[in-house]
Amino acid sequence: LDPTASSVVWLNTLKPGTSSHKDKSVVCGHPDAQTKALDLRSSSLLRLKMTKVIRPYQLTLQSGLGAEVHDVDLNGDISNSVIDMIKQDVTQYKLVIFRNQKPISGHRQVEISQWFGQLESTFYKHAKSPHPDVFRVSNVESEGCTGVGRTGWHIDGSFQPEPFSYSLYYMHHVPDNAFMPLNEFLKKVPEDKRKNWERLWMCSDRRGHHSHPIIYPHPITGLKTLCFHLGMTEAFMWDKGTPNQRLTSPLETKAILNDIHNEIVNSQLIHRHKWQVGDFIISDNLAIGHEATEETQYAPEQVGLRILHRTTVKGVKPPSKNNPCKDTI
Repeated sequence: LDPTASSVVWLNTLKPGTSSHKDKSVVCGHPDAQTKALDLRSSSLLRLKMTKVIRPYQLTLQSGLGAEVHDVDLNGDISNSVIDMIKQDVTQYKLVIFRNQKPISGHRQVEISQWFGQLESTFYKHAKSPHPDVFRVSNVESEGCTGVGRTGWHIDGSFQPEPFSYSLYYMHHVPDNAFMPLNEFLKKVPEDKRKNWERLWMCSDRRGHHSHPIIYPHPITGLKTLCFHLGMTEAFMWDKGTPNQRLTSPLETKAILNDIHNEIVNSQLIHRHKWQVGDFIISDNLAIGHEATEETQYAPEQVGLRILHRTTVKGVKPPSKNNPCKDTI
């Protein structure tokens, strides 16, 4: 069953050797879709109890990464059940896109962000920001903070004790950003190299100079992910907490950063999101790496005026190798 293709999914399953007239169908449908039934009476593979999944909106998978939500007006009244489903979809698909949103005020963006937890404001402030908790980014200094996201692939808030759990973006003007799913990326890294990275902690060059394991289980999904910033790392630490603990030299640090960068750009997992005016994106910041593309800082005469509003949700747990792990890599 494709949960993205249906608003209601009923799954009735049987134990091997049993049969029942009423326990025999899988039904998937939108209001405009034709109901289909499949006889499952002979199935010996499905052993689940009856499950009902309700998605009160349409969802379309994007090519490469993420999903697009249809028929949701973020400026409207959003019920708790819809909010809960959006949260589940952000966890599952990592990047959830809402197109054609009417102008979303800074206050409304903050309200939406608070669905996911307490906001943690960036230390960058701009005079034209629509709200104290909204980070305004642009390719023109008078319109917003410039050069943002161009120092290398990263997650947001790696300099914090607990990196931001979610990042939410509202685009007033284009162009693109690049995103990459981190668990899928780690699966493509050669095993011997990944095992070496497992021994590394990144040491941030900002604020409290916090150190985090670069590979650790995601606190919600349990899948391995990366805590990293290729442009804000002062050094790496090998084997933290053991007798072999040591900091990398500047040359060694640069070599590791270059190695991670090269694996990313050669991974074939990079998804370039083609921003459209009115796009609103909710991302699982701990599951997705991103970088602003070069074009984001081109002059307005080349690419037009870029204005992006970002909010970030406070992290609740520091990256830890002690998180329950559900991964096989």
